[in-house]
Amino acid sequence: MRTKAKILICFNSPVSIFPIYNGKPADEKSDSKDLSEHSFASNMLEIENHLRTFFTDVSSLAVDRDVNRTIQEITKYNPDAILNFVESVEGIAHYEYCMAGLYELLDYEYTGNVPQTLGNCLDKKRTKEILYSNGIKTPGAITLAPNQKFSKKDIDLNYPLILKLVDEDASIGISENSVVNNYKELRKHYNFLTKTYNKKLIVEEYIVGRELNCAVLGGKTLPISEIDFTGLPENLPKIVTYDGKWIEGSTYYNYTKPVCPAKLESDLKIQIEEIAANAYNVLGCRDYARVDIRLSADKIPYVIEVNPNPDVSSDSGFARAAAASGKNYSELLFTITNFALQRKYDDPKNKAV
Repeated sequence: MRTKAKILICFNSPVSIFPIYNGKPADEKSDSKDLSEHSFASNMLEIENHLRTFFTDVSSLAVDRDVNRTIQEITKYNPDAILNFVESVEGIAHYEYCMAGLYELLDYEYTGNVPQTLGNCLDKKRTKEILYSNGIKTPGAITLAPNQKFSKKDIDLNYPLILKLVDEDASIGISENSVVNNYKELRKHYNFLTKTYNKKLIVEEYIVGRELNCAVLGGKTLPISEIDFTGLPENLPKIVTYDGKWIEGSTYYNYTKPVCPAKLESDLKIQIEEIAANAYNVLGCRDYARVDIRLSADKIPYVIEVNPNPDVSSDSGFARAAAASGKNYSELLFTITNFALQRKYDDPKNKAV
């Protein structure tokens, strides 16, 4: 029996704002579209159909910068809960937390994380500061701005290093060129990234070891996933790149396969789950998030990123982790949606006097 409720799925209308998304020069077969956005938008009908098995009324809304239209559409539909899949607005990632704030101003319950958490986690430097201040290990790092003057002595970190855009997600700008082994390589890639994206970079100590992803649903950790780099050419760094996530047929796409559950010793598994749960909590996460961890050769876990509202499309790592826990895709979507509905039902102002 379906629950009588109106569910509005809000997602970002796919827009490309950068000339290059995979962090490589155009002559290295770069793609000009933000395939992360286009891929998720194409999954919307599937998500609607899954939710219609649980709820009587399901609709979706593509969000762009026409705020007045967005407000009119939301208030006209008057949902019981908003399934918030907005990760940017017209390609601008900073507007992600603004949309969550808009739902709050309109007094609608919504899934996922609150504006403060979304804003803090988008800023990789701020995330690391919060993790570090709470005793959670994270690789050493510095930030570099476009046109910043710096020299070799200013890079007080241990090579190899990895360069990332401070405030982008979906692995935008990350390629095999992101890992640098000396100052000359760092300077070359810094010049390319800042010229291409005109954004601050975070330069982080690269942890040689295993890459683990820990999905957290409702505060509980799901089975840990590991990226299997078997078959990746030896000259390429073992990292998750934009190509690996979104460009089918690319070398990284073919040789970065997730394995879930990861094969881990019992004590180490418990330790990683505790670290992921702590990271989730100290960043103020709600409903669902993914914690990315590098496990060094001497088995020390380092949190490299906390992703609130991660991709939950049917072929995502989060959906795979949920399946490994015994929860199918429909049940995952229902669980996430129900978090918001329960908040609505538990709100004293919505209860009969």
